[in-house]
Amino acid sequence: MTAARLFLPELGRLLKNRLTWLIALLTILSPAAGLTLYRPAEADTMMSMYLANPSLAGGAAGAILFGLLTVYELDRAGRSRADVLLDAAVSPLTMALVRLLSMIAAAVWTLAAAMLVWFPVSKKLIGSVLGATDFVLAYALFMGLAMALGILAASSAFLLTRRADLASVLLIVFAGLSLTVWADDWQLCWLNPCVWALSDDFSNFRIFRSVAYMRLTWLLALSGVWTLSWLCVRQYKKGLFGSFSRNARRILRPAVALCLLGCCALSWAAQPMVDHSDPDETKMSFSEIPYLDKVAYVRRLARVFPDTDAGTLRGTATYWLQNASGEEQTVAFGINPGYEVRSVTANGTKAPFRVGTRQEFNEALLEVEIPEADEVELTVEYGGFPRENGNLAIMQGSMEISDEYICLENANLSPRLMNVPPGEEGYPATIEITLPDTMTVIPFGTGQADAVDRGEGGTLTWRYESNGTGGILYAGDYIRQDIRAGGIDLEFYYGRKHRDIMEASGAADAVKSVVDYCTGHYGALSFLAGNSLKLIQSRVSGGGYATNGASLLDEQDFTAANLSDTEKGAVPGEVMIHELVHQWWGLGNMFDVSDGTDDWSAEGLTVYTTWRIVKELYGEAYARENYVERWQEAVDDYYLNFYVRNPQYLEMLPEKERAKIDNSLTWVRRYCEMPLKILKAQELVGGEESMDRILRGLFNRELDPASPWLTKQDFLDACGLTEEEINLG
Repeated sequence: MTAARLFLPELGRLLKNRLTWLIALLTILSPAAGLTLYRPAEADTMMSMYLANPSLAGGAAGAILFGLLTVYELDRAGRSRADVLLDAAVSPLTMALVRLLSMIAAAVWTLAAAMLVWFPVSKKLIGSVLGATDFVLAYALFMGLAMALGILAASSAFLLTRRADLASVLLIVFAGLSLTVWADDWQLCWLNPCVWALSDDFSNFRIFRSVAYMRLTWLLALSGVWTLSWLCVRQYKKGLFGSFSRNARRILRPAVALCLLGCCALSWAAQPMVDHSDPDETKMSFSEIPYLDKVAYVRRLARVFPDTDAGTLRGTATYWLQNASGEEQTVAFGINPGYEVRSVTANGTKAPFRVGTRQEFNEALLEVEIPEADEVELTVEYGGFPRENGNLAIMQGSMEISDEYICLENANLSPRLMNVPPGEEGYPATIEITLPDTMTVIPFGTGQADAVDRGEGGTLTWRYESNGTGGILYAGDYIRQDIRAGGIDLEFYYGRKHRDIMEASGAADAVKSVVDYCTGHYGALSFLAGNSLKLIQSRVSGGGYATNGASLLDEQDFTAANLSDTEKGAVPGEVMIHELVHQWWGLGNMFDVSDGTDDWSAEGLTVYTTWRIVKELYGEAYARENYVERWQEAVDDYYLNFYVRNPQYLEMLPEKERAKIDNSLTWVRRYCEMPLKILKAQELVGGEESMDRILRGLFNRELDPASPWLTKQDFLDACGLTEEEINLG
């Protein structure tokens, strides 16, 4: 009988088995573990917490459950001692293939049922930012393919060993390796892919591509292993090697196995997702390349064409240089390791170039020979799929290129000039980028992008001027709000998907309140461009940063979950105030966070400042009830905590439990105890006006480049106090 004729009867038999339904039910329920027990996605976005974590948990549980079910079903004939009769009626090779296909079909059915069950749950938990595409891709890639891999791994183990107990142990060990030893290697963790965050407001195609590529590699590997194990199916009372020798007589069978394993090896070695940057980040040989003598920079023009469907980019960068050396020179550039340099011309003639194998900080070294001519027009054509820094491979997603979001930094935008000194005007540059007309282009700096040409297919070309060898460009489906506050013109950009949340939380009013208060009490931010500043919401990135004329706001700070965090503010608008105050305490003044348990951090001053703003907006009674009294209540409980009173017992706990308790206690110290200490210091120095003068002096102090941190000792010295005097007791 053929496999096609046997498939439906075998699938029907499988679906009549009560154990199959139990395994399916447990798998359908398993995403619930991602809401409480297993939360590998660390970010606080709604999609991370309520889509990534459940689907990842469902994938891990489903792969193990269906793997064990596979072993049980493959061993069924042997347990009932009907294997001899069955082998006489149907080829064991055919039956092994049919059982594999029927098990995968049952997993597909279970996945479909799980998606039907969890879509309304996810929609309720996540809200309007959940899209059907993200949901389907997350469950298909994170959960569905994990189940297929588990079935292949279990089937391979059983066909090789012919023992259910040993095959089950091998499956558990294989899964355990992925969850532990391999967890920080994005290519090895077949069961639990490295998904640290999913964005609420922008697309997630980059991380989906990464997971899909890893799953494809493992599908090739396990399919090849399964094919080899299939050739080991016992026949004619022969052992493993005798059966393999007989089954492999048809050369196509081992050829398929070798082809699959070869494709796996090729896929592994040629992965396009991350680069091979030197893991020793203290070695910075690119920055040590000396400037060329008698070669000067004039200007640069970069024309960039992202393909938002494929996630790729192509571009042409032209550099005008002066070469007064009278001889050929080697110009060095940094370029994204994922880009291919397609051609280089100097004054219209092909120029020799080479791309080195060494990679540092997500850059490869491109060297170009320029002629001895006094004036050189150097044009580089490049493009490809940008790779991310291999040292941050477990946090992929920053190289997103889609019709909702793009961030192109330095060598990812155009080749970054390394060894040519600036001209009289520095490094003037003109950037042109062509994108779908639904996207807004935002240069991260003082420049302003203008739409200059509308093309076919709904595209728009933007142009802006900048000055520098690199530069950062953001583009996306943004809404812009213009706000005047504290004598500053603010351009506030946030994702269109976030509009309802931003309006409900009074984002514009919060921005105005913070800027008015902090500018008046502490002073203007150092990264203003004149009296203007862009506030740009980025895709989830793990933090913000600032430069002259622009500041980045991580979308994690403005998720629905974060804005409902009552520990940062009584209502969403107050949480918004808290996050914006970090522009002063956190970006405007940096804090050393190397000691994760220290109570001194940006949070203490931020919470204190938020209380002062809320007090000014809503009155002292409201602020005391919703802030000071809550701080005091949390601190009172903290001082009664067993491990605070007996720290010697904390050291006896397992590391994981100790870290969990430390995190909880550190939160109280930073968000509650430290603001109370600052409040006590305020009373000791003479009140709010005196504290404002002290904080203004600290904010505007002259920084030591070797140690730019605002320390607790700086604060105590400015107050003329000792730590003992501000301790709570």
